[in-house]
Amino acid sequence: MESAQHSAIVNFIWGIADDVLRDIYVRGKYRDVILPMTVIRRLDCLLEPTKPAVMALKERLDAAGVKDPWAALYSAADQKFCNTSPFTLRSLMAQPKQLLANFQEYLDGFSPNVREIIQKFDFRRHLKKLDDQDHLGDLVEKFIDRRINLSPEPVEGPGGVMIPGLSNHGMGSVFEELLRRFNEENNEEAGEHFTPREVIHLMTHLIIQPVQDDLESGTYRIYDCACGSGGMLTEAEEELLRLAKARGKQASVHLYGQEVQAETYAICKADLLIKGEDESHISFGSSLSADAFPLEHFDFMLANPPYGKSWKGDMARMGGKKDINDPRFVLDAFRGEEDYQMLPSSSDGQMLFMVDLLSKMKEDTVRGSRIATIHNGSSLFSGAPGGGESNIRRWVIDNDWLEAIIALPDQMFYNTGINTYIWLMTNRKAPERKGKVQLIDATSYFRKMRRSLGEKRKELSPEDIETIRALHRRFEEGEHVKIFDNDDFGFRRVTVERPLRLNFQVSEARIALLEEQTGWTNLVKSKKRNKEAAAKDIAEGEAQQVAIENVLWGLEEGRFYKSREAFVSDLKAAAKAAKVKLPAVVLKAILGALGERDETAEICRDKDGNPEPDTSLRDTEHIPLKEDVDDYLEREVRPFAPHAWVDESKTKIGYEVPFTRHFYTYTPPRPLVDIESEIRALEAELQGALGEMFA
Repeated sequence: MESAQHSAIVNFIWGIADDVLRDIYVRGKYRDVILPMTVIRRLDCLLEPTKPAVMALKERLDAAGVKDPWAALYSAADQKFCNTSPFTLRSLMAQPKQLLANFQEYLDGFSPNVREIIQKFDFRRHLKKLDDQDHLGDLVEKFIDRRINLSPEPVEGPGGVMIPGLSNHGMGSVFEELLRRFNEENNEEAGEHFTPREVIHLMTHLIIQPVQDDLESGTYRIYDCACGSGGMLTEAEEELLRLAKARGKQASVHLYGQEVQAETYAICKADLLIKGEDESHISFGSSLSADAFPLEHFDFMLANPPYGKSWKGDMARMGGKKDINDPRFVLDAFRGEEDYQMLPSSSDGQMLFMVDLLSKMKEDTVRGSRIATIHNGSSLFSGAPGGGESNIRRWVIDNDWLEAIIALPDQMFYNTGINTYIWLMTNRKAPERKGKVQLIDATSYFRKMRRSLGEKRKELSPEDIETIRALHRRFEEGEHVKIFDNDDFGFRRVTVERPLRLNFQVSEARIALLEEQTGWTNLVKSKKRNKEAAAKDIAEGEAQQVAIENVLWGLEEGRFYKSREAFVSDLKAAAKAAKVKLPAVVLKAILGALGERDETAEICRDKDGNPEPDTSLRDTEHIPLKEDVDDYLEREVRPFAPHAWVDESKTKIGYEVPFTRHFYTYTPPRPLVDIESEIRALEAELQGALGEMFA
């Protein structure tokens, strides 16, 4: 019944846009008017019963010269906001010729917290446009139409029919559905989506229910770093209060959030205000580059941050990637590594939101903090070892904060059908979970929706939520659950070198290659500006080239040197005998031109006798942290490359979670006999059809 009421209200308001705004705005701009008007009408309905009391008190306070009357007026309004203008939306229509001026005065009469919401909607600029087109009155009349009720109390509609009131939760649902529809109309990016209510239920269960027995009477803080319209915050609050009450505890909850989109921020603030919540801890701006709560810590945290979205703007505001020194994202040291950076690719900043949440964990309570955040698949594996994404995973897993990752079904979100994952984290793991990570494949737990909502075609039923929660709670391996040690996700990316082996030969073809060597061609160049001096340098260089070539031809022509050391020795001896200088840069050019790779040649060594690496044979291997590097080389590399070694200076630690691989089930192909039989049947059917066609 309540769902049908919500749909009726949403459809009515949606119809207002087409009826009133069609000739003034393009469809993508309807939201700029409809959303703030919906908020204003809800606030207007809440304030209407106490309007006389507020006006009477305001008159007395003005007469007494009270400079800050808002607290008293809030009390008179029985809300955390009020309006001190003489108007309501309905009374505005009594003076249609003064509608614009009176509407402006009406908006000015709201308390500061509501005026900020209206300002973030940027609503005032639309009033004159609507008035100029003679549609402002139509808009107001539609919103005060008695066929819909945005008041929490029942009202009498047309024909004396009573229209039920709209609860605070119901008003929130109306907001979310309007936002979803407008987002869909505007073809928003896949990363800009709203979290379905049942997914939020699952997240709140996963972070609060495991510690329900530890709940005490007291104050709790809940935080969302990308809070959108506030759905996660209010759902988590309801779940926390429900569980605390069931255990006879008195809990007080404070909600904190940050949102970067102005109108979504405005709706979040309005929704909390309407519900009688304290909305003062909802901040506007990016939690990455303008963290509103740098010193705060929270008991429970949830988020569905944007993924696949660039954070270049935040990066620039933070000083550029090379100069970012925010202690959330750049650690002075971690596991002995200095300047440990957790800065992912500029094209996708979703994992930075995870880091922000983890930086705000409580350390001084028995429960610590519990976090649930949604990400797409790239957070499991993207980024090279030593890069930002991998470093974040390493930091999280190495600190033993990752409790579980849950794979959700695809087609769960309104604006994207991609696979998503819930990361469940805490700094107070249960004893049996310490050093472990639980992976839960919940992709098969869903029910098909009777009617799709954008890209959303699947939903979690209450039974699905309970099944997933039970899988998490039992912490036992099975078809849908795998349990791993933290180290199982770590690996070393080692650089495997093989020795350089070269043969050398004096031949026309190889000497011709000297012209491709910079050290050789520089002999006949001059940086002098004086033409005569430059010409002299060039002439001397040409003479030197001729002398060196003569030295080379003086060596045994056609001989293959299998030892670079022997070739260099003979070359230097010949140059000395001919009294020809052989600078190091020229020697390097000669070796580069006359040398060719040869697996049968001797190993080239440096001045300390160490083998030099052949860069063309360089390779990398990913070796699990649990495995000894030497053992791995002896088994996997040295049987094929006996002289290979690892360049320790290039070793990087990486972490990834190959979720799909761990749950992959091999399905053998059909027998060839069956495939052949099917093909022959299809051929026969096709021949029959062709025969009938041309008969």
